[in-house]
Amino acid sequence: MQLTQSTDLALRVLMLAATRTSRLTIRDLAESLDVPVTHMAKIVQRLQRLELIVTMRGRAGGVLLAPEASRARVGQIVRALEGPGEVIACDAPPCPLRCACRLRPLLRQAQESFLATLDAVTIEDLVGPPAGPVLLALAPPGRAGP
Repeated sequence: MQLTQSTDLALRVLMLAATRTSRLTIRDLAESLDVPVTHMAKIVQRLQRLELIVTMRGRAGGVLLAPEASRARVGQIVRALEGPGEVIACDAPPCPLRCACRLRPLLRQAQESFLATLDAVTIEDLVGPPAGPVLLALAPPGRAGP
């Protein structure tokens, strides 16, 4: 299974926000992750709607991880961002093997196993105490991030 770029970026935003005590701006996030500000704004808006981040407007504004978001399960986040779709589309165009297909249920099972693995992990687990020294920082402007 492959995640959309938006889901990948949303998870990175959550991890960056989880490592910070100060607010991040959408511009900071966009520059760090090397994406357009408009695209980052859409990602932040989706995360806000899911109540995973809190945003504040104005001069002292920015993005913060929501209070309980560090305990959010990564699988649940991926489901919310990716939607209920399956790994393959058997309906458009209609597949002549649909009635007797043995592949679709296997792929559905594999997808659920993938998400179940992610359900065992929280945002906090992704950024929790490292095994050794690790520096998590935003990349300087003009340089690609993680």
